[in-house]
Amino acid sequence: MDSDGAPRNCEGGLFQRSPFSLFINQIQKKKSAKKGKSQHPSKSRFFPQKSHFEESKDESRKGNSTPPTNTCRSETQSVEQALPAADNVSSPAAKEELALCHWRVKQFLNKLGKQPSNKILDLNNCVLGASDVTELIDIIPLLPGLEEIDLSWNDFIGGTLGPLTQQFKHLQKLKVLQLSNCRLTAKDMAFLGEGLQVIPHLEALDLSWNTNVGGRFSLLTHKIPKACALKTLKVTGCNLTPEDGESLAQLLNRMHNLEELDLSINKMIGWSLNSIAQELKYVSSLKVLNLSMCGLKQGGLQCLGTALQHLLELRKLDVSCNKEIGGGFQNLATHLAGLSHLEILDLHQCCITEEDMAILTQIIPLLSSLQELDLSSNKSVGLSSDQLFSRLRFLPRLTSVLLGHCSLQHDSFASLAEAALHLPELMILDLSWNKCVGGNLKLILKALNPGAEMQVLRLSSCSLVDEDILGLAAVIQDRSLGQLQKLDLSYNHHVSNHGWTTFCQALVALDQLSELDLSLRPSLHCDCGEWFGQLLAALQKLPLFTELGLQGWVLSNVQQQQLEQFNGENQRNIRFDIWNEL
Repeated sequence: MDSDGAPRNCEGGLFQRSPFSLFINQIQKKKSAKKGKSQHPSKSRFFPQKSHFEESKDESRKGNSTPPTNTCRSETQSVEQALPAADNVSSPAAKEELALCHWRVKQFLNKLGKQPSNKILDLNNCVLGASDVTELIDIIPLLPGLEEIDLSWNDFIGGTLGPLTQQFKHLQKLKVLQLSNCRLTAKDMAFLGEGLQVIPHLEALDLSWNTNVGGRFSLLTHKIPKACALKTLKVTGCNLTPEDGESLAQLLNRMHNLEELDLSINKMIGWSLNSIAQELKYVSSLKVLNLSMCGLKQGGLQCLGTALQHLLELRKLDVSCNKEIGGGFQNLATHLAGLSHLEILDLHQCCITEEDMAILTQIIPLLSSLQELDLSSNKSVGLSSDQLFSRLRFLPRLTSVLLGHCSLQHDSFASLAEAALHLPELMILDLSWNKCVGGNLKLILKALNPGAEMQVLRLSSCSLVDEDILGLAAVIQDRSLGQLQKLDLSYNHHVSNHGWTTFCQALVALDQLSELDLSLRPSLHCDCGEWFGQLLAALQKLPLFTELGLQGWVLSNVQQQQLEQFNGENQRNIRFDIWNEL
């Protein structure tokens, strides 16, 4: 112990009692060891290749490479809120060192194109190099007020969490840590586990897309302390193994505050779902459970069904892209019906059978809080869904219904159209790849009124004909789709030039529209008719429009020139996706 009671490290030096004193100590050491040399760290960076944005950052570095002098106070005023105050600093020398501290943080963030913040350090996809990571490690102790750090999509973070997590002791207010796609290693997992022990208020941890985590997850889970504050844990696409699933199960009884658990795109985790499901009773406050593409089977669905009785606060359940659970929804029925707060149910691409549909027809209408329903890419839905669709009227809070590629039949489509009359908040409707829509679009259009909230309408590959397009144009002109932002009419090649011309003339009424897709199938190539001119004229009057799909349409030389000149002449930045490169 020192004379003032501060503990000493193994080298006899004092543990620093504040980030400011740590920095001052480092500066003083450099002064004594390197007299006559610059006090400031190297500003060099490593970039695999320079973009225009990075070149502009280089220019800013050239203009700011001079250390702060007596006039640096105005330069650092904007960053003072992001750094620790030094209320006890009174001597001119100490104030100068504090100015250096401010300048150092400012320089580091400026060269990355970031603004200082006293709560958030966002370095997502900043192409951090090895020298940047080293400098980051030195900078972190100077920002004790941070509540959120995002280092996602920076490859060089992998292998550096050891020295990085050693600085976590200075971040007692940290609540969010995002390390998605950082190429984390096994050693990183162990260091991270130790680091989490000194940031007791951490609420969100995202390790998604770190494929080396698979098989090593226990190095982290075994070190997470009991009664941790974590509310969100995301490990999407981490190649988790069944053994990792067992480790996670053991962790759940220590995470009583957990509200979001995302295990999606871990195809082997389904083998340990039984263990995970048994421990879900310890996280009764869970609101989001994502098990998409986790290799679930019918047996796992039964275990999940049992666990749902403990998850009465659940808002979102995603078991999509698990093709082997089809035929097993009777195992989910009883407790799924009890989720009175469920707002999002995603069952797309689950190989749902007709027997499953009979069960879901009884359950889904009971989910009184449901807002989003995704049954897309389940071909059996269309064969036996008319009764379910007719009961959607009992779910007036529905905002999104996704039924793409469901092989809808005329009766089921008619039932859906009738139910849509009772869905005043419907904003997203996807009917793509359902041939029965062709010639019958008027059924769903009747459900729209001038107060409709529809924002996204997808009708790709619906065998639409002129009658459908003309009816759609009439509804647009009546302002019944005044809130529409995205419209997909791609792969509908039966529409004539007259149909497209009338439609394009009506487009000017969609003043909120940002995206429109009129592309043809890859195997088709058709000449653009006179409607192309009407289309460009309409786009001039749509201020929010950003993207147009025209793949498969062959433009004449004149039309191609018009498209090339459109953005420049109209001072716009619209992305044109066409078959022929401009």
